[in-house]
Amino acid sequence: MELAYIPSPSRGVLYLGPIPLRGYAFCIIIGVFIAVWLGNRRWVARGGQSGTVADIAVWAVPFGLVGGRLYHVITDYELYFSPGRDWVDAFKVWQGGLGIWGAIALGALGAWIGARRRGIPMPAYADAVAPGIALAQAMGRWGNWFNQELYGRETHLPWALHITSSEGGRVPGYYHPTFLYESLWCIGVAFLVMWADRRFKLGHGRAFALYVAAYCVGRGWIEYMRVDDAHHILGLRLNDWTALIVFLLAVTYMIVSSRLRPGREEIVEPLAADGPTEDTVASGGSAEGTETDTGAGKPAASEPKAEPADEPEPKATAEKTEPATKKS
Repeated sequence: MELAYIPSPSRGVLYLGPIPLRGYAFCIIIGVFIAVWLGNRRWVARGGQSGTVADIAVWAVPFGLVGGRLYHVITDYELYFSPGRDWVDAFKVWQGGLGIWGAIALGALGAWIGARRRGIPMPAYADAVAPGIALAQAMGRWGNWFNQELYGRETHLPWALHITSSEGGRVPGYYHPTFLYESLWCIGVAFLVMWADRRFKLGHGRAFALYVAAYCVGRGWIEYMRVDDAHHILGLRLNDWTALIVFLLAVTYMIVSSRLRPGREEIVEPLAADGPTEDTVASGGSAEGTETDTGAGKPAASEPKAEPADEPEPKATAEKTEPATKKS
């Protein structure tokens, strides 16, 4: 009998009347909110407008979900299109199966569309949301815990994950909680990116590239521990090869970008820098050089004050004017 282990939930869905509340979907939704919240704070700190990150996320999130599902279905097609399988299951996202590689790739396409519509440089936006994406992944991995999936090799460590389900070929027992390892790694990646961005003033997409490279390092050794079915190439799992290739691309981008475009963007959102915002106009103010409540009627600071023309100095009036007649 194990003295300590991580228990698995008895079920991954709760019902609120006829409405199912699935743990996997709930974790993804929370992750999206975390990413948007943190991304908005970082975007505003860079000089952007509040709400821009959420507006672009409206494009990025749906694209990311579709991309993540497509990558999973394509790389594990036998789960849905083999004899005896129901292809309709490929659309059941709530049962698990989102590939981060496809989610980032297609999500970036959606973000690019949203950023282009607002005239925002995509690399600056990617830098702002990078730590939030890592935290969203950390939260999303707990969805695998609800589904009792993506665990590692058998172990008897005190933090072993106790798998109780026998569905889908699972064998009940105690395994490495690779979902937990990846969740903790993603939290570390988020803090690494925020520290490096503050310390080195990363710009032009280099903060995002650092996030990608750091995540790939952790994903490589965590993927090597997993025991779920996967395609292998030259003895390595497909996702290990993907992590290696993406890592090299991210590092190459950081090196080339730092040489071609050193420093950081001074302006990330032209609307915020060039003119008044809608909120400012609605409140009766303007972007800069405006009159305030305490300075109404005063000339603007930028206008030179008119100097009075030279006038002859008035004669001294200290002496009193004597009356025309004297009193006798």
